[in-house]
Amino acid sequence: MNILMVLTSHDTLGDTGEKTGFWLEEFAAPYYVLRDAGAKVTLASPKGGQPPLDPKSDAPDAQTEATERFKKDDAAQQALASTARLADIDATEFDAVFYPGGHGPLWDLAESADSQRLIETFAASDRPIGAVCHAPAIFRHTKAADGKPLVSGRRVAGFTNGEEEAVGLTDVVPFLVEDMLKANGGLYEKGADWGSYVVVDGKLVTGQNPASSEEAAKELLKLLK
Repeated sequence: MNILMVLTSHDTLGDTGEKTGFWLEEFAAPYYVLRDAGAKVTLASPKGGQPPLDPKSDAPDAQTEATERFKKDDAAQQALASTARLADIDATEFDAVFYPGGHGPLWDLAESADSQRLIETFAASDRPIGAVCHAPAIFRHTKAADGKPLVSGRRVAGFTNGEEEAVGLTDVVPFLVEDMLKANGGLYEKGADWGSYVVVDGKLVTGQNPASSEEAAKELLKLLK
């Protein structure tokens, strides 16, 4: 089982002067779920190399068993430091793709032609696509074979407007994940703010927030069984 994980290369939080990037738990939890199931995991990002870590996800109160494990795992750290360039990825080599969130993807992966092409290739060949928290931003421009938005008429989850408000970034982000998914015709669902909530529709797996990342990876695995 070959699984591709795609992380953001974007590190600036709008014009706030603060840093952003990928969210550590949303990378670490799925990474170990997939690795422990025997999958070979390849990491990629738009620019390649070390993706930027959202400093808030490195704070003591954001740590989980998976993030602690990652901090002791030299091989995983090395893999993260040397991600492949997204443009160089051959989609045919992978059984599934998973996108961790963090605010970074709202700026780069949402607008990336390479990412769009990758997702549309996976969708056309009916292979699993997973995205959690802010990563469903990747469906902003993706199309299904009929030319409609890929999420149109499909059940999806993603970071809620309420959660974005709670972190005080409603006016900073380029768009709200919940609003965009609805505007693209997605049948948007959500659970309680900050609780785990994952939706599976066909081969599309989406999770609401950091707490959903482990369950989202487990659901992705089920689709490969």
